Amino acid sequence: MRIQSIVVALVFLAVPVAQAEVYEKTLDNGLKVIVKEDHRAPVLVQQVWYHVGSMDERTGTTGVAHVLEHMMFKGTRDVPVGQFSKIIAAAGGRENAFTSYDHTAYFQQLHKSRLPLAMKLESDRMHNLQMAKKEFDKEIKVVMEERRWRTDDEPHSLVYEKMMATAFQEHPYHNPVIGWMVDLQNMTDADALNWYKTWYAPNDATLVIAGDVKAQEVFALAQRYYGSIPAVKLPQRKAVGEAPQLGIQRIVVKAPAELPYLIMAWHAPTLRDAEKDWKPYALEVLAGVLDGNSSARLNKALVRDQQVAMDVGTGYESVARGPGLFVLEGTPREGKTVADVENALREQLALLVRDGVSAEELRRVKAQVMAGEVYKRDSVFYQAMQIGQMETAGLSYKDIPVMLLRLQAVTAQQVQDVAREIFNDDHLTVATLDPQPLSDKPRHNPAGAAHAH
Repeated sequence: MRIQSIVVALVFLAVPVAQAEVYEKTLDNGLKVIVKEDHRAPVLVQQVWYHVGSMDERTGTTGVAHVLEHMMFKGTRDVPVGQFSKIIAAAGGRENAFTSYDHTAYFQQLHKSRLPLAMKLESDRMHNLQMAKKEFDKEIKVVMEERRWRTDDEPHSLVYEKMMATAFQEHPYHNPVIGWMVDLQNMTDADALNWYKTWYAPNDATLVIAGDVKAQEVFALAQRYYGSIPAVKLPQRKAVGEAPQLGIQRIVVKAPAELPYLIMAWHAPTLRDAEKDWKPYALEVLAGVLDGNSSARLNKALVRDQQVAMDVGTGYESVARGPGLFVLEGTPREGKTVADVENALREQLALLVRDGVSAEELRRVKAQVMAGEVYKRDSVFYQAMQIGQMETAGLSYKDIPVMLLRLQAVTAQQVQDVAREIFNDDHLTVATLDPQPLSDKPRHNPAGAAHAH
């Protein structure tokens, strides 16, 4: 208890100080630059967040956001194929990129003296990428192999993909970030180039710099390297949504696997107004009550006491551009079935809805959530990540301290109320893995399929 109290106190002391070190400026071409000063070590991270992800794709070209992420390492007039990563490595840094439903981002971590180099390289490929057909033809095969490795040959990933496609029948979260295989097979270099020309522009990006820097010096460098890149006219984004589900949905996925597996996913709200919303905060706490640590409810009941499951898990993301899901998953213990696990999960949810959570549970979960936020701030990279995620989700980095305070204000009654509202079978999708005999064929080799960056 003493440790928990100290952690929470540290959060409230740290929040105003941390936010005071964040600065922002928008260049004339629309590029938003956000600087988080942290002078504890002579390092920095540069992250460029494009406000476009797989949810912006159209039928027939799913996966193009991720494909372009690969192609962004395939050279410009000044930086030939393969040189970007070598230059960063030679400077003692590391770099990579990632694509999600909501955004695509690129980053470099370096000594603080190398920020001009990182900006020179990143700004160059923002508007000078060369889309050579020869390179595209090679890279699209890498992406298809990545899909086989990460999804088609991974039964849990395959079940999750099918669950998302069932739970979201109208919203573009229906499609996987990596794309459907048939779309990858039919994709052309022109598709990737069109995506690049449409969305990759300073007025569709946020530049985040965190580390041992001075904001005014960063703004001057940003103006020097990014300031001359012209803005483009962005397409009008039409509102997309998901109509209310009209009853429980069940799917069975047959795939080679050793064990069955279960996912239960309920539609749930995500954060839209950091000050006024309360349900996303209550859902964050609810996830911690069910699966915060080894002594949380689901692990204690299903894994240790009843021994019906080998493992259980909970998932919920409150920050997203689109709608959310509250997810429970479990793997039956030998001799048990997915129906046994589902029944056991339902029993725990019914207890929570009927009896609510105890004051001790609420105190423990809040302390865990807040401690996690404090420890994450030890990482310069995470600080930049948090800013980028908030900005691309339509929120603001200025909401971060508000969110921490609102999490602390969640009551036991709110947790019980939100549980009663969302754990409704009319909002539920259940996906189960029916394990099939394992093939003798060798699995795809990860070494040959791994993302190049």
